[in-house]
Amino acid sequence: MMPSMGKMLIILGVILIVIGLVFTYGPKIPWLGKLPGDISIRKDNFSFYFPITTSIVISIILTILFSIFRK
Repeated sequence: MMPSMGKMLIILGVILIVIGLVFTYGPKIPWLGKLPGDISIRKDNFSFYFPITTSIVISIILTILFSIFRK
């Protein structure tokens, strides 16, 4: 039971490091959130933004990374 707890804490730490890196260096990536297919609607007092293409790209990257580390 304890080895699985240690593994879970290591994975949680890696996830927190990745989240920290994204918050730190995310604004410096110019294409993130501005890909073709991201929905942006702006009207007088209303603004709606849905980054569907960016979400799909991030999902594909995470799926590949998790499948590599799972093996």
